[in-house]
Amino acid sequence: MHHQLTRLLAWVGLLATVGQPVLSQPKAVGVFDGQTDVGAVLHAGSAAFAPAGQTYTLSGAGTNIWGTADEFHFLWKRIKGDFIVYTRGNLLGKGVDPHRKIGWMARTSLDANSAQVNVAVHGDGLTSLQFRRTTGGITEENRATMTGADVIQLERQGNTFTMRVAKFGQPFEVREVANIDLGDDVYVGLFIGSHNKDVVEQGLFQDVRISVPVKPDVPAGQMKLGSRLELMNIATGSREVVFTAPNSIQAPNWTLNNKSLIYNSEGLIYAFDLRSRKANVVNTGDVKNNNNDHVLAADGKTIGLSSGVSALGGSIIYTMPLTGGTPKQVTPKGPSYLHGWSPDGRDLVFCGSRNDEYDVYKVPAAGGPEVRLTDAKGLDDGPEYSPDGKYIYFNSNRTGTMQIWRMKPDGTNQEAVTNGDFHDWFAHISPDGKWMVFLSFLKDEVKPGDHPPYKHVYIRLMPVTGGQPKIIAYLYGGQGSINTPSWSPDSKRIAFVSNTDASVISPVEVARK
Repeated sequence: MHHQLTRLLAWVGLLATVGQPVLSQPKAVGVFDGQTDVGAVLHAGSAAFAPAGQTYTLSGAGTNIWGTADEFHFLWKRIKGDFIVYTRGNLLGKGVDPHRKIGWMARTSLDANSAQVNVAVHGDGLTSLQFRRTTGGITEENRATMTGADVIQLERQGNTFTMRVAKFGQPFEVREVANIDLGDDVYVGLFIGSHNKDVVEQGLFQDVRISVPVKPDVPAGQMKLGSRLELMNIATGSREVVFTAPNSIQAPNWTLNNKSLIYNSEGLIYAFDLRSRKANVVNTGDVKNNNNDHVLAADGKTIGLSSGVSALGGSIIYTMPLTGGTPKQVTPKGPSYLHGWSPDGRDLVFCGSRNDEYDVYKVPAAGGPEVRLTDAKGLDDGPEYSPDGKYIYFNSNRTGTMQIWRMKPDGTNQEAVTNGDFHDWFAHISPDGKWMVFLSFLKDEVKPGDHPPYKHVYIRLMPVTGGQPKIIAYLYGGQGSINTPSWSPDSKRIAFVSNTDASVISPVEVARK
C-alpha cells in the first residue's frame, strides 16, 4: 500500500507540471548575467564572449525595436541605480535591411512591451536615443545629427538617460531624455535586431565597460571607487583590462624593462607584474603617504616619489631605487608635486606652490636649490621633459582655459600647444619623441584649474610636430587616470586607470594570457 501511494503521488506531481514553463537559471556571458530573445523572434539569437580580446559577438533576428513591442536579442546584466555603459560596436557584413541595429538598452523587464531606453545605431548609419516611457507605450526617439557612430554610451542618472555617441576619434554628441521611470533595478545590456524576421544579423562589441559612478552625496575629490588598470594599443585604439581593484589605484608608470607597471594606492607604491598579473608593495621605508605624482628615471633604475608631509607644508619629493629602499628627500618644503625627470638624470621638474602661486620648478635630482621656470598668474602644472631634453611640456590655465604648453628647459620661449577646446592636462611624450597623449576634461563639467576624479574624460593623441588631436580613449576617470608618464618603452601602448563602483567589477574583465 505504501509503494502504491508513493507512485500515485509521483504521477500527480508529474501531471501538475504538464503545460508549465521550464525555468532555468540564466547563464553568465562575460560580465553579463544572461541573454534572451525578447519578443516572438522567429530565429533564436546568441551571444559569445572571447576572453583573449575581451570582445562580445551577438547574433539576433526580430522584426523591430519600435512601436509598442520589441523583437531582438539581448545580452543583459541587472543593475540597481545609476550606471554608465560604454562600447565600440559595429554590425558585421553588408546586412539585409538598412534598419538592422545594435546598441545599449535599459529595460524594466524582458517582456516585449517593457518600458525601455536604448541607444541604437542602424545599418544605414542612423543613430538615435529611443525610448518607451511606459509598458506598452509608443516608442519615441531623439536623433543625433551624426550618422554611423561606432562609439556608443548610455548613462542613467536617476530618471534621466543620456546618449553619448561618436565616430572613434571624435568628441561625443550628446542627447538626453528626462522623467523616464524604469524602476530602480533594471536590465542593462547590449542588443542586436535584424529588422527582418527571417534574417539573423551579427554585431561585434569591443572595449565593453559597465560602470557605476560615484554617488551624488560623496564629498568632491574623495577617491573611494574601484579601479580598472587598462592598456591601450595606440595604433588600433583597442583597450585591455589587465587588473581590477575594489579600491582606488592611480597613475601607472611603465618600467623600462617592459615587465611591470608602477602605481600608487592608499599611500603605498606597487609594482604590477605584467606576466603574472600580480601586484606587490615596493618598500618605501617610512615614506608611506605617496600620491599619484611618481616618475621613473630614464635609466629605469630609480623612482621619484611625491609624498604628503603635513609638517613640511604638503607633498615632498623623494628619490629611491625602484627595487625599494630608503627614500632620499629632495625638496625641503611643500607642496611639491613631481612630474618629470630630465633624460640625463640630473634634474627633476615639479609643480610647486610658493607664496600661494603654483608654478613649474626645476631642482637637481641629487638635491639643491630650486629654480622657478614659470611665473604666469594661474596654475602651471604637470611639467615633463621631451625624450631629447629640448623641451619641457606642461599645462597652464593662464589664458582662462587649461591648455598644454611647452618651453625650453631654462623656462624661455613658452608657447601653447593645444587650442582650448577642452581643459587639457598632463602631456606625456612617447619615448620615440613622435607622439603626445594628454587628458582632456569637458568644460561644462570642470573648472580650468581643477582635475577632479570621476568625470567624463578623453585621452587624446597628437603628433609632437602639431596637428589635430584625436580621441583615443573615452572613459570615466580623471584624477589618477594618467597623471604621470605611462608609455610603453616601444611607444606602442599606454597604461591608464578608469573607475567604477566595485559592485560591477568582475574578474572576467581581465584578459587571460
